[in-house]
Amino acid sequence: MKRAGCLFFAVVPVLVTAGAYFVLPSDSEAPTTKDSVSASQSARDDARAKAERNQEAEERAADDKLIASLPPGLAARDKKEIAHRIVSTAENSTLDWRSSYGYIEDLGDGQGYTAGIAGFCTGTHDLLALVERYTKAHPDNGLAAYLPALREVDGTDSHEGLDPGFTDAWRAEAEVPAFRKAQEKERDRAYFDPAVRLAKLDGLGTLGQFVYYDAMVFHGPDTDPDGFYGMRERALETADTPAAGGSETEFLNAFLDARRAAMKSSGNERTTDTSRVDTAQRRFLQAGNLELNTPLEWQLYGETYRLP
Repeated sequence: MKRAGCLFFAVVPVLVTAGAYFVLPSDSEAPTTKDSVSASQSARDDARAKAERNQEAEERAADDKLIASLPPGLAARDKKEIAHRIVSTAENSTLDWRSSYGYIEDLGDGQGYTAGIAGFCTGTHDLLALVERYTKAHPDNGLAAYLPALREVDGTDSHEGLDPGFTDAWRAEAEVPAFRKAQEKERDRAYFDPAVRLAKLDGLGTLGQFVYYDAMVFHGPDTDPDGFYGMRERALETADTPAAGGSETEFLNAFLDARRAAMKSSGNERTTDTSRVDTAQRRFLQAGNLELNTPLEWQLYGETYRLP
């Protein structure tokens, strides 16, 4: 779906903003003072900012209305469960994603500790965001004491301030129902909901929504070439989305091509394995299973998984 650009106002003799009228000087008036010019410029800036906010709100309202008119797709309970199970086979080598709340290890991929049901990482901000939000609701939790260290190591693979107790603290907290719920909420807020929303706006069906979700989890919601939004931009260079009149299959192939290239260029043994693209998502796409209907069979890292 094409987006309208930001709305900018031209300078006109009378400007209306926030219920007040600002009269701008004409050429025939006496020279204005620096303060009056500054006030006029400030008024124009305020009006423009308000117009942009209004336009964004109108666009979001229109998007919400469109999404509400569409089938639930991956957001349907059974499809969402399928999505989490497939992602879990890639992230934790198990169909039982609920067994991974307490999972934590350093995979040697430069992202510090990877933990929990969505592979939250100490080096990529999402784990910090999770613990901060959880601590705000539950101040006395067992991970709160590690917040200063988590902020220090954010963006790095360092364990400074985390060893030796953080991994045990994570596993212990993962036994707490509130922390399990917090992991699910953060997974949905950071990855599932925005991926499904954008996929629907792009005109993609349930499989396409899953393709976006898995990419969002693995690559993060970043705009750099190897981030989710960067890969989507590369796909758009070779194929249009269905919402823009393109073929769904062609666009998804272009997106998977961009994703595969990003994974291969990472230089890390773990992230260069493209099984989740080649023998899972691409297989579903080649079978024409655009609604991600069961039964499903796929391979990851040499293991075969099935959903009846």
